Amino acid sequence: MKYQDQLYYHIYNRGAHKEKIFFSEDHYLRCLNLLYKYADKYAASIIAYCFMPNHYHLILQQKEHGSISKCLQTTFNAYSQTVNLMVGHSGTLFQGKAKSKLIDSDEYVLQVIRYIHLNPGNAGLVQKPEDWPFSDYREWIKEIGDLPKDTANRMVPSEGGKLRAAYFASGKEYQQFVEEYRVEQKNEKLDKFLFKE
Repeated sequence: MKYQDQLYYHIYNRGAHKEKIFFSEDHYLRCLNLLYKYADKYAASIIAYCFMPNHYHLILQQKEHGSISKCLQTTFNAYSQTVNLMVGHSGTLFQGKAKSKLIDSDEYVLQVIRYIHLNPGNAGLVQKPEDWPFSDYREWIKEIGDLPKDTANRMVPSEGGKLRAAYFASGKEYQQFVEEYRVEQKNEKLDKFLFKE
């Protein structure tokens, strides 16, 4: 896909044969640090993310003269090499290239962000989205003054924080937006965005 500046993209991939891509907490943190490093290098804004044991979701926006493609390629090549060495894995870690979908409106991007923040709960990994440590949901629901440094030692608000502030008066308001949908959809599968060819 040819990425265009200032547009939002939902990017996702999973492990080869649906196997794990993260084998320990350290792996999640290493991948996150690589993502921030190369997003900065290749001028890609991280709007939202969620890392799951066997797949990941990203919402990225390409800045002027940036390259989401180089960011993704460099991040996940470096991550794969590191993890393969650490766990003695050989062969490909991911199921081909990442999938990308253009998100053509702010309303739609907020729906997709909410979807990825709900992903760990819908997978049965946690009861509430804030209990999952490997997404930026906690960042989205906190008030700006309360936000700590994250694992990449960057100060928030992130680009996602700026988007949240444009549509929600507070972190609590975004949390309510998520919770209302979670209650409404608790008995319905939320996989319509996942891994469509």
